[in-house]
Amino acid sequence: MSNFIFTKTSIPDVIIVEPKVFGDERGYFMEIYVEKDFKENGIDVDFIQDNQSRSKKGVLRGLHFQKKNPQGKLVRCIEGEVYDVAVDLRKNSPTFGKWEGIVLSAENKKQFFIPEGFAHGFYVLSEIATFCYKCTRYYAPDDEGGLIWNDPDIGIDWKIPTDGTVLLSDKDKIHPTLKDLDFFY
Repeated sequence: MSNFIFTKTSIPDVIIVEPKVFGDERGYFMEIYVEKDFKENGIDVDFIQDNQSRSKKGVLRGLHFQKKNPQGKLVRCIEGEVYDVAVDLRKNSPTFGKWEGIVLSAENKKQFFIPEGFAHGFYVLSEIATFCYKCTRYYAPDDEGGLIWNDPDIGIDWKIPTDGTVLLSDKDKIHPTLKDLDFFY
């Protein structure tokens, strides 16, 4: 019996993973990844690198992808809360240009599986957020690509409060729109 609940989203290859949490007065225990359970539920990938970042409220990281070495990711937030987004960049996909998003938090312990062929990003909703992700390929800085976070044709609702700020890296400020993107999977 699996210790996970796998939920397909409006983009069938993007999957929400909810671990079963076993807790008592001492704290809790949960499994993060069990290969056979993931494979049985449509996530048949080999993770080869784990990453972690910490960001303050209002930081938006993304939307990122790698061109020749696309990364599938299993992401989660272990401190604080983020709104996590995946955008389908697979040109022949019926969901090309569509996005899916979910709140990930230390409290809800949900994970989000984003397959290869997607742009990925997140917005920090809490004062601080620590974000972890497993990747199917190594990070390749010379292979980076990006999509502008606020492309009106995609129309992502980032859950930014009306009085909220958006803190971007210099490179994330200048990514192209989907119309102007010169690369697709």
